[in-house]
Amino acid sequence: MIQKIREALSVDVLEIIDLEWIMFDRVQNIGGRADCQDNRPVFYIMRGSQLSAWSREMRESYLQDLLEAQEQDRNLLAEKYGYMMEQTNPVEYAQIADRLPMRSEEKLALIKALCRQQVKWQEELSEEFPALTGRGRATHSEEDRARATSFETYLAGELSTYSMRTLHLYEEHMQRQKEAGVNMNRRILEKEVELYGYPSLEAAEQRHR
Repeated sequence: MIQKIREALSVDVLEIIDLEWIMFDRVQNIGGRADCQDNRPVFYIMRGSQLSAWSREMRESYLQDLLEAQEQDRNLLAEKYGYMMEQTNPVEYAQIADRLPMRSEEKLALIKALCRQQVKWQEELSEEFPALTGRGRATHSEEDRARATSFETYLAGELSTYSMRTLHLYEEHMQRQKEAGVNMNRRILEKEVELYGYPSLEAAEQRHR
C-alpha cells in the first residue's frame, strides 16, 4: 500500500514526508509509543494530502526548516505535540515548556490569524461533508479533551514549528486561495480521499454516512 501512496505523491512532497517520518518515529510520548507511529501508510496519506495543497515555495521553505532542525538535533514533530499540550495538558506542558523554542508575539499573532481562516474553512467543510469530517478531529480548541486534540489546537501546534519565512509564505498562499474562492481544507480532503481510493468527496461522504 505504501508504494501505491508514494506513486501518487510528488517528489518534493515525498522528500518532506520521508524526513517527517523519521522524526515522527522518534517521538517519545508520555504514555508510551502511540499506535499511529506504527501506521506508516496513514501517516503518508495525511501528510501527503496536506502538503499537496501547498505551493512549491511553501514546500521548499518547510523542507529547509526540517533540514535545519535536523542539523540542530531538533525534532519538529515532537515539538509540535509539545506545543499542543499548552492547550490540552497545561500541567505537563509546564514541565517541558523550557525545552521548546520560544515563540515571539509576532509569530503567535500570525499563527492565530492563520488558524482563524482555516477554522472557518473547516466549519464550511463540516457543513458540506459532515460524515467525512465527523470521522476526524473536532474543529475548535474549546472542544479539546485530554486524548482528543481539536483541529484548531493541532494546527496551532504545527504552525508553531514553522519558521517565520514559511509562515509568511503560508499566509500569502492562503490569501491567494481566499481571493480565488478556494477552500484549502477542501483541497486537502480531496487529496486524502483520492489516496484512500475514492473517486470524489461526494462518493467518500456517501460511503461513510
